Amino acid sequence: MKFAENCNTTTSYIGHIETGRKFPSMEMIDRMAEILKIKPYHFFIDRTEQEDTENIYPKIPISMKNEIKAQIDSTIINGINEIFNKY
Repeated sequence: MKFAENCNTTTSYIGHIETGRKFPSMEMIDRMAEILKIKPYHFFIDRTEQEDTENIYPKIPISMKNEIKAQIDSTIINGINEIFNKY
């Protein structure tokens, strides 16, 4: 409950993220990482290779990882297009 409050969201929304029913925005990922005092990439570490992190970080569904990649790709492409259109 305190985590959701610190994230300025509801416990229901955090529950939806945890179960893969919702995907957090990049801003929410940054906010959650800041509260947990970790780098955002820690949410996406492949725990099969990093056994020591297995009990620290929750498992992230593959669909969520794919959605993050798509959002990052889109943000990069949009940024590049803005730069080209500006000049």
